[in-house]
Amino acid sequence: MASHPSRAKTWYGHGLPYIAKKRLPGHLIAIEGTDGVGRSAQIELLRPWLELEGYAVSNTGWTRSPLLSETINEAKAGHRLTVTTFSLLYAADFADRLEHEILPALQAGFIVIADRYMYTAFARNSVMGADPQWTREVFGMALVPDLVLYLDIDVKSLIPRVIMGKGMDYWESGMHLALGIDLFDSFERYQGRLIDEYRRLSSEFGFLSVDARLPIEELQGELRKHIAEYLSAAYRNSRPDSADNRASTRKE
Repeated sequence: MASHPSRAKTWYGHGLPYIAKKRLPGHLIAIEGTDGVGRSAQIELLRPWLELEGYAVSNTGWTRSPLLSETINEAKAGHRLTVTTFSLLYAADFADRLEHEILPALQAGFIVIADRYMYTAFARNSVMGADPQWTREVFGMALVPDLVLYLDIDVKSLIPRVIMGKGMDYWESGMHLALGIDLFDSFERYQGRLIDEYRRLSSEFGFLSVDARLPIEELQGELRKHIAEYLSAAYRNSRPDSADNRASTRKE
């Protein structure tokens, strides 16, 4: 397994005090993007590539916590979730995966690829009318990813993908917000607002944006290029003779 030491990790807010001082030599890479944009398919291609490069890889994704996944699906099936309940369920799912999946893998030196991260909650909650500051405080336990790759797309390009894929559903169409006269109209408006919010977050947090309208192979090539560049830079910066480390040594 390739072993590249990484920079010290940072926490978004208060973090997890009992874990904050532990060494996390792995790398956390988040793939963000709206519903139906192709995140999961791209991640399925990234994992074997990274493993062939010699890395141990762990995947994690939204609503995949063994503790919360069934509860969230059952709650969403009733179509009666309030914004607060919706937000807290997803935050609990995130916290459980962070503590029991993400952090242990990072401690073991794995590359963790997250299919969505806290930024999805920031975008969705904002569009649904939740207080943005409250949402960010709820996710104050989050570890900041080393790299965030954002799959950017416009609504008109997204619609045919979703129709030809799994189709439009109640929640991904924003029907809970009564934004349109039918599923299609609501989907267009809701996803348009989500994309606008993702782009604003991309500017705020410095995501690396990739054009998700590219063919699958070309998009995969762009993602691999950005990840390879990050890993190469992380390795260089962690070497004992790197400029950052020499400066740190002088300060001490």
